[in-house]
Amino acid sequence: MTRIRLLAPGLLALGVAGCATVAAPPAGAPNEGSASYRMLDDGHVAHYPLAIGDTATGATPFRRVTPAYPPEQLAACPPVQEVRVQVIVDDAGKVSDVRDLSTDDVSAASRSPLFYAAARAAVLQWEFNPLRINHWAADADGNTHAVDSKTKPFSLSYAFRFECHAGKATVMSASAQG
Repeated sequence: MTRIRLLAPGLLALGVAGCATVAAPPAGAPNEGSASYRMLDDGHVAHYPLAIGDTATGATPFRRVTPAYPPEQLAACPPVQEVRVQVIVDDAGKVSDVRDLSTDDVSAASRSPLFYAAARAAVLQWEFNPLRINHWAADADGNTHAVDSKTKPFSLSYAFRFECHAGKATVMSASAQG
């Protein structure tokens, strides 16, 4: 049930965006680009096994930077470019590496390396709450208390979508963004 509530604003935004109309850009207008991202659950993420009495918290971003569209690519205005990356986060919540997962895609062969570079430069600035694994135990009276707590490195996968628009970029109203 919670998952449906989390997806509902995104579905609303897609529904509203699908109804939007965009005026034709003025002749000779410069190209503008935009970038967006979404988290993937594509099997590239390993999971820590939790023992009975263990809980995991954190591993959530608190600072994200959206990549800039590569200015060198604006004049060409290529079709939509998608870059999939694996974000490696150390036990302090700092991004330590960004790996290109798109290298096995057929579309990656035609993609400029500038799009991956833009995604990598942005993601290296992200910060996460550390992944904390707590071990809880019960005492003789049945009261639980934390026995041990450790932070662990982790990784998450994201897809970045780069779009070039002739003329002005499309802007959604605040209510449509959810």
